[in-house]
Amino acid sequence: MSYTIKSGDTFWTIAQKLKISVDALKAANPGINPQTLQVGQVIHLPGKKPDGKPDPHPRPGHGNGNGHIVGATGGSNGGGGYEHYSGPASNYPPAAKWASYAALWKQNSALMKQNSSAQEVEFIHRAIEKVSASSGVDVRCILCIIVQESGGNVRVGTTNNGVRNPGLMQSHNGVSFDPKDPEGSILQMVRDGTEGTKDGDGLMQLYKQYGDYYEAFRGYNSGSVNKRDLNDPVGATGDYVQKAANRLMGHSWPNM
Repeated sequence: MSYTIKSGDTFWTIAQKLKISVDALKAANPGINPQTLQVGQVIHLPGKKPDGKPDPHPRPGHGNGNGHIVGATGGSNGGGGYEHYSGPASNYPPAAKWASYAALWKQNSALMKQNSSAQEVEFIHRAIEKVSASSGVDVRCILCIIVQESGGNVRVGTTNNGVRNPGLMQSHNGVSFDPKDPEGSILQMVRDGTEGTKDGDGLMQLYKQYGDYYEAFRGYNSGSVNKRDLNDPVGATGDYVQKAANRLMGHSWPNM
């Protein structure tokens, strides 16, 4: 099946209109740059699965209603050392090469237990999967940004560089850990970072805006994105996206 680009179309608007995932649309058009679509251009549409059921991968922000955890299946076993990625998102490893959620959870839950109890880590586990299912954000991205921002330490301090950033994902003026309600506050911390708060965007909105997880990561860290060079800190952390990519690949390095 094919689709002809109309004025104002982006991969995101097309995915919304046709109820498919942006990732599936990208996979069906490996030679097309989503940032340079032209009116009249013809692109391929992902088909249905062999059993006739629709694409199971929901659009971010629109869970498919049956509890599907995006990114929970497939992926490699991970492993290997740190890689130096640079330039635009196209230079970074595609989602098809990311480590599996199972491999990433095994690797990162061990890191989390250095600062959080086994029960608290299990609450994080449940929260990540629940929020992935409701938001449509890849579960591996939520996990890796948690580790990136806080190491999975539920008691991580709040930073404030003009904006209050609390909690597991250092969200935009969201909630912090509440020892009187550990499970509930952990779930809300993950929601705040993924689905956003009344004061700022989360991964879900940023993926919707940019149509690419790596650009969404840069936007999450910096508030703006130099698409030609994702190592441009734009006033924040230069290697933020590079480290996130290494985490998604299941790479390991000292003091990660």
